[in-house]
Amino acid sequence: MRTIKGLQKAQKALCEGRGLNLDNVPPEVLEKTSKALGKPITPVGAVELILEWVREDGDDALRDLTQKLDGTELTDFEVPLESVADAYRSVPDELVRALELAARRIRKFHQASLPSSWMDFAEGYGEMVSPVERVGVYIPGGTARLFSTVLMTAIPAKVAGVTEVTVATPVGPDGSPDPTTLVACDISGVNRIFQIGGAQAIAAMAYGTETVPKVDVVCGPGNVFVTLAKKLLFGEVGMDGLFGPTETVVIADETANPTLCAADLLAQAEHDVLATPVFITTSQDMADAVTKEIDVRVERLERGAIARQALDRQGAVVVVENLDEALELANQFAPEHLSLMVDDPWRYTGRVQNAGALFLGNYSHEVLGDYVAGPSHVMPTGGTARYSSGVNVRSFLKFVPVIGLDEITSSVLSRAASVIGRGEGLTGHAEAAEVREELLSS
Repeated sequence: MRTIKGLQKAQKALCEGRGLNLDNVPPEVLEKTSKALGKPITPVGAVELILEWVREDGDDALRDLTQKLDGTELTDFEVPLESVADAYRSVPDELVRALELAARRIRKFHQASLPSSWMDFAEGYGEMVSPVERVGVYIPGGTARLFSTVLMTAIPAKVAGVTEVTVATPVGPDGSPDPTTLVACDISGVNRIFQIGGAQAIAAMAYGTETVPKVDVVCGPGNVFVTLAKKLLFGEVGMDGLFGPTETVVIADETANPTLCAADLLAQAEHDVLATPVFITTSQDMADAVTKEIDVRVERLERGAIARQALDRQGAVVVVENLDEALELANQFAPEHLSLMVDDPWRYTGRVQNAGALFLGNYSHEVLGDYVAGPSHVMPTGGTARYSSGVNVRSFLKFVPVIGLDEITSSVLSRAASVIGRGEGLTGHAEAAEVREELLSS
């Protein structure tokens, strides 16, 4: 990991040009995609081609693309219910119990945050809160089985009141979906499961095909091609957000435990070679200790090679003067995950402006957020925490303002509306207000 000393140098190194970087595709992946699609192509060009293909040819396009891109021959897209029941036989009981525990906490958290309709009859306004009807969840395959993401997306949708939750996920090397993902779908109350991956899965859920139903909202993380598909299809359907590789910032003072800091940074680094682990500290001694711990612990990880690449490419150890500078840098960086490993971390919660999720102290570590704490782990990345939030029940709700005025209030407001309408040169607006005043005064 590179070491950066001083706030200004860190701001320049970490924050300039920060974004989702959706053109960041490994050359070997782009080469494979170009070969599969039959011509040299950019990531955006590949996704545009896939979207058009699915829109025009539906199920036939899904079969062709799955064969070309994934090397899998698909006859049936939907996973039959008996396969879900059979999946339990392949999953250890301990893992099932852990998923059920996580599901209970996730469900309870989102039930507590569920907004409700309201009406102020004195003022004559309010809101109706209602869920969308259909949600499509994408669960990626890739180098890790992220079955926990099913719980983190489908459960908030179900708590919000969504009628039908559909999951799309690619098949594994054996030509069938991951059994633990199927179990997680069952625990989460998913209604239908389709064994389709990549940008073509996003297109299928957005447009609808002969087999895959069109949804109202698409959610879930994925690779660059999946994220580009979500970006290009926004407006055709709703989207939960655009999510890049995982990132975490750990802020530590001299009281922190270097072993815990190192372990948390490595937990995120092992996700992806494009992951971004950043350690910010007020102590050079702490910086040295954490760097040493990382070098020792990374060798023990099964995914150590992936973690090492992430640490070398995007990782950073930053030494600043004080916690004020540390928090300033964190707010500017706007990380997906922010951990405060400092003395009395609650003192600083009001200083955090931009973060997908905030973790306080040694025992509220980010891995609990990944799996069992309660909030969804699908969080804004690439600095988008400046203006967006992670997946929650509001991701699946519509807020419809309700206007229900009595005659006296309507008359008072209509006069002001008439003045504003004529001021804008919209006399039809003004007359629609004035005619009611005339009606009431007659």
